[in-house]
Amino acid sequence: MFKRFRSGMRQFPKSMAKCSHSLPLHISSLMALSIVLMLSSFTSLVLTASRRPITDAEIRDKKSVCYADIESGLWGLKCKSSITEKENCALRCLSPACYQLIYESDPLEEGEKDHTRSQEYKYCLHKESLGESLERVKGVLEF
Repeated sequence: MFKRFRSGMRQFPKSMAKCSHSLPLHISSLMALSIVLMLSSFTSLVLTASRRPITDAEIRDKKSVCYADIESGLWGLKCKSSITEKENCALRCLSPACYQLIYESDPLEEGEKDHTRSQEYKYCLHKESLGESLERVKGVLEF
């Protein structure tokens, strides 16, 4: 059924040659798909298991990058117009989703210190970093 070459390798008969081309391609496609599916499920498990809350140091570092972007003009002139506008833009830069939930409807005003919203925003960053739902973040600290 098989012919041997001088090197000792076998050659498939011509009748199997047609099948041998399509069969390994089909099998290799199935194997590749199986590997991709296994890796993707493994990756999602690893990512889920490795999620951890954002630290205060990471927040400071990211906020510093946001301030640098604002100073360079990437966020427009309005963001450089006052300290409060700069802070609103930095909060939006740090987390658009958390900014929208906590500050967008009522941005910080000149001289305003809002400890409650600040803590809600930080809690939102924490939940966001864990990949958790941001539902019920706003108002969670109001008594």
